[in-house]
Amino acid sequence: MERRQRTTFIGLRWQWEPRVTRPISILRPAAEYPPTLGVVLAGAPARGADAINAAQLRIGGAPMLERIGTRIGPQCAGVLLYAGGDPARLAACGLPLLAEPVPASATMLAGLLAALEWACVRMPTLAWVASVPADCPFLPFDLIGRLHAAQAATGVAAVVACAAGRIHADIGLWSIASRHDLRQALQAGLADIAAWAERCGTQPVDWPGEPEDPFFRVDSLAAIEAAERIAAAQASF
Repeated sequence: MERRQRTTFIGLRWQWEPRVTRPISILRPAAEYPPTLGVVLAGAPARGADAINAAQLRIGGAPMLERIGTRIGPQCAGVLLYAGGDPARLAACGLPLLAEPVPASATMLAGLLAALEWACVRMPTLAWVASVPADCPFLPFDLIGRLHAAQAATGVAAVVACAAGRIHADIGLWSIASRHDLRQALQAGLADIAAWAERCGTQPVDWPGEPEDPFFRVDSLAAIEAAERIAAAQASF
């Protein structure tokens, strides 16, 4: 494991450079782990002729959000949905909807903050929130257990998933205690959840990318076709 962290003076301010941490492999999920709130992050609706709004798709005959909920629901103490920009478009999915914590933000990072603050008020005994995006229909059934195992092994305040050489900053485990720092970062203009993950010095956890990438993203027309093939090859979701 390697970390790099330093400050560099640029002009009249200090710039904080992110810490770099190598991914680790966790072969077994934690047998027991603290109760964790799950949040599905759906950004603002995509626009344009080729836009894909994954949260509103059906894959293998099942709604995308149903697939995601079936996989992470049993692993969590509850599951919420953040739908940036226009929450009403996903109101029929059955998951509790989170409001935007910072006006006009509508980003995945804002959704994470909304979940952290919701948990602090509504479930004050919880210490962790797990986030997943609304375009990953094949999430591992042991996702939260492995993230917690990595957190326990390293002692970090945030852990994110990694597979096939790609870090998925929106698939992660986050300390609820980080909510104040995150709100300040959002109000200061930070919008990218990957940038927040770098700033936190998160620990990436590696998953095998074969035979199928467990974090396959349905983000294009070609990906929809591929997801249908994967769903057809799996006995159930």
